[in-house]
Amino acid sequence: MSRIENRTFDELQIGDSASIVRTLTFKDIELFAAMSGDVNPAHVDPEFARSDMFHKVVAHGMWGGALISTVLGTKLPGPGTFYLAQTLRFRRPIGLGDTVTVTVKVAQKSGQDHRVSLDCAALNQRGEVVIEGVADVIAPMEKVSRERVTLSDVALRK
Repeated sequence: MSRIENRTFDELQIGDSASIVRTLTFKDIELFAAMSGDVNPAHVDPEFARSDMFHKVVAHGMWGGALISTVLGTKLPGPGTFYLAQTLRFRRPIGLGDTVTVTVKVAQKSGQDHRVSLDCAALNQRGEVVIEGVADVIAPMEKVSRERVTLSDVALRK
């Protein structure tokens, strides 16, 4: 089992960054739709999606937003981080089979209240920006190191 560890406010430096890489599958879309209740046919109906503006099934925009949250909560700053605000701009759709690299980078620190602003970007396998924005968080003041939780397998039934 692996560990997740944070960087405290004092350890963070402007320019520090962390990333994750994920490839979008239809199971990801189904799970996100089941969790969120967003069954927009652009996401869950391949026949409909072929006739819409992207001509293919695309991820929910907030699937990408959730990946940003994953980086913030597990890598940078990591466990103990409090998410305050997020701006997102959706530049391109993420389609089935696209591999997305999500990176957050420390842009500003405010010592008075331990707030950190991080530039956020998601790029597809062609290097195109699909999502960009800024996250504002309160960084932890104490070191946290925990075993990574092993999640249960999820099965969807209709």
